[in-house]
Amino acid sequence: MTVFLKLVTQMIVIVVVAAGIGLVLNRRMLVEAWTGTVNQSPTGELPNAHRLPLPLGIMQVKELFDRGEGYVIDARDAATFAGGHIRGARSLPLAEVEKQLPEFLKQFPKTMPLVIYCNGYGCHDSMELGKKLIRAGYWEIFIFEGGYPQWREEGYPVEGTKP
Repeated sequence: MTVFLKLVTQMIVIVVVAAGIGLVLNRRMLVEAWTGTVNQSPTGELPNAHRLPLPLGIMQVKELFDRGEGYVIDARDAATFAGGHIRGARSLPLAEVEKQLPEFLKQFPKTMPLVIYCNGYGCHDSMELGKKLIRAGYWEIFIFEGGYPQWREEGYPVEGTKP
């Protein structure tokens, strides 16, 4: 019986010590939660500087497009955009984002979903632009990895001089 009692005592000590360490290490978070001062985004999510844009497939992008939910953003340069782009897309070239961002912030609410695309799976401009927009305060950033080539191949609405 003493071995059992000793084992139970050790288990209780381990649990109490672990709980104490947890409380000490998470003190700030617990105080914020207790007092209701947790800093939250407009959509109720906790802020996270390390968030990444989420990928969307062609069907998801087409569904958002058809319902008119959010905005489609083209990360390619202005000349490529003029040659052909998803109908209704807004041009925000990655190379010009710092210059165009103040005007972009005025036109597009941070709470609306943004679907960003570029020249398909080998193009990373959309991901980089998405990261910059997250840092600028946007919360719903999606990347259409198939980009303009996949959209055009599916026969979905395009516009420009060489759609």
